[in-house]
Amino acid sequence: MPLDDASIRLAEVREKIARAAHVAGREPADVELIAISKKHDAATIRPLLDAGQRVFGENRVQEAMAKWPELRETTLGVALHLVGQLQSNKAEEAVALFDAIHSVDRLSLVDALARAMDKIGRRPACFVQVNIGDEPQRAAVPSPTFLP
Repeated sequence: MPLDDASIRLAEVREKIARAAHVAGREPADVELIAISKKHDAATIRPLLDAGQRVFGENRVQEAMAKWPELRETTLGVALHLVGQLQSNKAEEAVALFDAIHSVDRLSLVDALARAMDKIGRRPACFVQVNIGDEPQRAAVPSPTFLP
């Protein structure tokens, strides 16, 4: 995707976000766009970085490890979010690479992340997935009893 195309498409998405924020009575600056870059190679992501996008989401640790270290070396201010399910045995790699982990869905993963954070000395933001619908097929922490 050439820079011009990326710039135009990114501007269009940001304009849609701004309109939606205004309708909701929010400031557009309070809304963070996370560009999901899973299954896209570094060459495809580069034009978005050049157009100013700095927050990206990845679905798999290995895929992110293959492309983001080099991209981050050449671009300042990039924040990387893990948006896919995380296996406990990949907690250390995730803590080393990601700035936020959106898929904390079980206590064993919390323990693995805590150990990895202590070992590496890095503390990415973590978001707990809660199964508020008590759907058995969903990977998430059961909803607390105080939720409706």
